[in-house]
Amino acid sequence: MEEMAKHGKVGLSAAKSGMGRNTAAKYLRIEELPSQLQRAHTWRTRPDPFSGDWEDVKDRLRDAPELEAKALFEDLLDRKPETYYEGQVRTFQRRVKQWRAKEGPPKEVFFCQQHRPGEIMQTDFTFGNELVITIAGDPFPHLFCRSVLTFSDTSFSTLCRSESMPALKRGVQRAVFLLGRVPEFHQTDNSTAATHDLRTGLRGFNEEYLALMRHLDMKPRTTGVGKKEQNGDIEASHGAFKRSLKQHLLLRRSRDFESVEVYEVWVQEVEDKRNRLRQKRLRQDLAAMRPLQVDRLPEYKEIDVRVTIWSTIPVRRNIYSVPSRLIGEKVNVRVYEDRLEVVYGGEVQLTIGRMLGGGGHRINYRHVIDSLVRKPGAFSRYRYRQELFPTLTFRRAYDALRESRHSERQADLEYLRILQIASQTMESEVQAALELLLNAGDVPRAVQVRELVKPSSPEVPDLPALVVDLNGYDKLLGEEREVA
Repeated sequence: MEEMAKHGKVGLSAAKSGMGRNTAAKYLRIEELPSQLQRAHTWRTRPDPFSGDWEDVKDRLRDAPELEAKALFEDLLDRKPETYYEGQVRTFQRRVKQWRAKEGPPKEVFFCQQHRPGEIMQTDFTFGNELVITIAGDPFPHLFCRSVLTFSDTSFSTLCRSESMPALKRGVQRAVFLLGRVPEFHQTDNSTAATHDLRTGLRGFNEEYLALMRHLDMKPRTTGVGKKEQNGDIEASHGAFKRSLKQHLLLRRSRDFESVEVYEVWVQEVEDKRNRLRQKRLRQDLAAMRPLQVDRLPEYKEIDVRVTIWSTIPVRRNIYSVPSRLIGEKVNVRVYEDRLEVVYGGEVQLTIGRMLGGGGHRINYRHVIDSLVRKPGAFSRYRYRQELFPTLTFRRAYDALRESRHSERQADLEYLRILQIASQTMESEVQAALELLLNAGDVPRAVQVRELVKPSSPEVPDLPALVVDLNGYDKLLGEEREVA
């Protein structure tokens, strides 16, 4: 029609429009566009396969709107296998979906909220395992504790291993101390860390969490049970945050990091780059927030325990070994999110990686080996005996000793002496010595191992005595006198 308005030639107009002359003439004659000639498709092209039972299906949906289409279809198959077959399930699901939209009950409406500057900080946990991070080659399962200001979407993240109160305390404190200010409210979901009273098991804020809120001068809030959309800002932020980490991992070309500390610094650098885009709204947040006027709370919980005669301490339903010199003494244990610090006399005696859950044990052979060498008969039925094989090579060495002509007691004593050498020198060197002996077909003996790991005596080089030549100084002083 535009081309016809220019020159009035039907054939030329049709050619430039990419259609036949007769088709172009038809549209010019009726003066309507092709889209205006299309009729709505309201008729069926095949019989309705569910017409005989559809009224019954609708009655069931009205009585129980939560019924799923698949369950209804399976019921139809059971009752009328001669009428229906498995390939009709998608058609049935579409019919149910259309009925819900046309005649079904009202759905819950979610209302977009308007955030105010400096009002709310939301904190939540999210898994980081999908990033497939390794630390020095070993898999690193972990979570992120993330805090977000809902107005500016400025976020702060820390690594953690569980949704625990120490992890929550560390994450929230890092956020507010970096900001130097605090919002009016702090909001979490119904996680065990904040809203389960560990003494009664009932919902309600933990006293430790309430103490943190009082210290930071924030009002605690939580979402409704099963209402994660009420924490929508941070829930939506999790996906964008992890997508950003994945992109930077691709740019980095490696998912392996030297240590957990190096990985956490890298994560925080990536998040800092994301936060740079929110500086304008962050300034509005900061202007509306109160100054932070308190010191940081310790990120650990202290408990006092007495070291048992087995050189162990019970902490949070797990067993840990400690140096035997502490047997019978009461020690103070600082329980961090990822580690324990054993304190005696005001000094840290030992740092141990913390175990998750309960019923576990972590025994360091260096703490008990000297006593076991003196009492080798205790080794065969020692409750934590498996912990005394630090690597597969040590286990192979013990099996080789047992398969030799030694008695069980002699084999145990020989192995314990080898383990004692590892505690006195370097475990890696002892392992290398054991591998050398085993690969040569020898049964490892403590004497052989000690000889292989014995440090070589350093040779003192024969150096000539140092002669100091002072003529250079005399010459330099002589030149200065001549100049003067």
